[in-house]
Amino acid sequence: MNRAPHRPSRMPRTLRRTLLVLLPLGLAVSVWQAAEIAREQALASLAREAENELRLSATGLEGHLTRHDYLPQLLASREMVQRFLAKRGRQDPMPLNLLLDRFRATADVSDVYLIDRNGDTLAASNWHRPNTFIGQNYAFRSYFQDAIAGQRGRFYGLGVQSMERGYYFSAPVWLDETAPNARPDGVMVIKVLLDDVEASWADQDAELLVTDRDDIIFMASQPELRLAALHPLSEDERQALLATRRYADEPLSPSGIEVLETRGDRSELVRFADGPLEEGSYLRLSRAMPAFDWEMHILKPLAPVHRAQWLAALLAGGLYSVVVLAGGVGWQRLRLRREREQFAERERDTLAHARDELERNVERRTRDLVETNRRLSGEIEERRRAEENLRRTQDELVQAAKLAVLGQLAAGINHELNQPLAAIRAYTENARAFLERQRLEAADANLAQVIELTGRMAEISAQLRQFSRKSGDSLTAISVPACFEYALRLYQARLRSAQVEVERQWPVETTWVVADLVRLEQVLVNLIGNALQAMSDTLQPRLILSIEPGESEVAIGVADTGPGIAEEHLGRIFEPFFTTKAPGSGLGLGLSISSRIVDDLGGHLTAANRPGGGAHFTVTLPRATTPTSPSSTQEPSTHA
Repeated sequence: MNRAPHRPSRMPRTLRRTLLVLLPLGLAVSVWQAAEIAREQALASLAREAENELRLSATGLEGHLTRHDYLPQLLASREMVQRFLAKRGRQDPMPLNLLLDRFRATADVSDVYLIDRNGDTLAASNWHRPNTFIGQNYAFRSYFQDAIAGQRGRFYGLGVQSMERGYYFSAPVWLDETAPNARPDGVMVIKVLLDDVEASWADQDAELLVTDRDDIIFMASQPELRLAALHPLSEDERQALLATRRYADEPLSPSGIEVLETRGDRSELVRFADGPLEEGSYLRLSRAMPAFDWEMHILKPLAPVHRAQWLAALLAGGLYSVVVLAGGVGWQRLRLRREREQFAERERDTLAHARDELERNVERRTRDLVETNRRLSGEIEERRRAEENLRRTQDELVQAAKLAVLGQLAAGINHELNQPLAAIRAYTENARAFLERQRLEAADANLAQVIELTGRMAEISAQLRQFSRKSGDSLTAISVPACFEYALRLYQARLRSAQVEVERQWPVETTWVVADLVRLEQVLVNLIGNALQAMSDTLQPRLILSIEPGESEVAIGVADTGPGIAEEHLGRIFEPFFTTKAPGSGLGLGLSISSRIVDDLGGHLTAANRPGGGAHFTVTLPRATTPTSPSSTQEPSTHA
């Protein structure tokens, strides 16, 4: 008898419908309750944080203002102030203006000024400014009225002249306070700006407001909220404030704040209907400042509270889902145990097969990687050898170009050496004749001339030996004028024979560049040689050498008055083997090698035509701030 396969029992339909209703309802209740608890905790934490920040900010503002309270009384007791007030109209006010300006700078306040008993300003620290207080009448200000009554005055508001918000301290100036009916003869006033305090509020993760007893926002971390009414003003209140001239003619528009919720810890949840803070909602706390009759408010964004609510809701929903899922999984476990065991067996077989296949693939891939590494190593080694050969070939080519220049200089050098040799022979023959005649002084003079001529020949030989040596790899500070003078010495004979005028255009101070001495000299020798060759048919040849130092680079120029460079050749003159000379006059490598040398030195070489005719080559190299000696040289250098 065949038995039907066992089917797991299904959940009754009524129970399933009940669960479909209860499970979402339970999820909603859990999420709501968790969000409410998180909101209350986050608001309480935010309120504590806001309370601490508000207390510190209020204390800082009080300290910033009260540290200047003693200054008016101190200045009012100065002898110069009392003497000037006693001789009003008969004494130059400039010494007092300067004294008040020094006190302003020392005390780090905005303005200091002296007012007479009629309210007219006699001297001020801003005497030199267009909006000076001198000549202005401030009898309408309460700080003047309090001080002229013999008391210290305090006042905050907009300046009549500067239109800047400030806090004012005043003190009476007495010339004779011993008389029974004595009254002050003037008032000393200190004005303190509040911008620095507001600037320090920008670093806080909160918005700070300071309101007066009329609920006018006098200070705010948001500039758009300054001189706005915390709550809308009636027309009578607005006219009364305008009459005091405390805030000049400012419109005192409402700030747009709306209270959403009042909490038991004296905090409120608010938002702004418009303005710079309309995008979010805030927790507001207030703190009275009785010393100034102000109230400071702090607005903490509710973004952390919203994040805490969302996080708690997600965690509660996740936990609820985990619990429900765990119950469902437990109920399904009995039903799925057999299927899971069979599936596990199949998975073990599949994994074993996959593991074997993976091991074979790894072994095969390892062999491929080893072979690839070996091939790459060979290619890297071959590339390294090629770069060494290229560098060696380049150095040999540079050295060959230098020897080619020496060959071109051979005729001039021969003439430079033949002249002293002939002179040396003549002087020695004369010296022998003078020695035979016992004329020792004449013989000594001739021998001195011989020594001088041999020194000249040694200098010419040293120049050639220095030019022909190979360059090093280190870069040092090089004197550009000295390099120019060295290159010109190599062409002395050619410059004299062709009657070339050399024009030097550089500052008196020595200009230094970061370069290699030998390579820079070779570039300048090549450029000067090309310029002389280009001016071979010029009637009045002129060689122009220039140095233009900049902040970080130096432009070294070599220009001539020859025919210049054809426009179609300007883009190719730095190509190897490109030349416009006659066959046998050159290989066309000089400018190519010079350009490569300047590139290796961290600069660049450019060519252009002069407006008046001729070519102009510019070598641009990094500027050296201070000269440093070369780390290693085979022979001493006299110009680096």
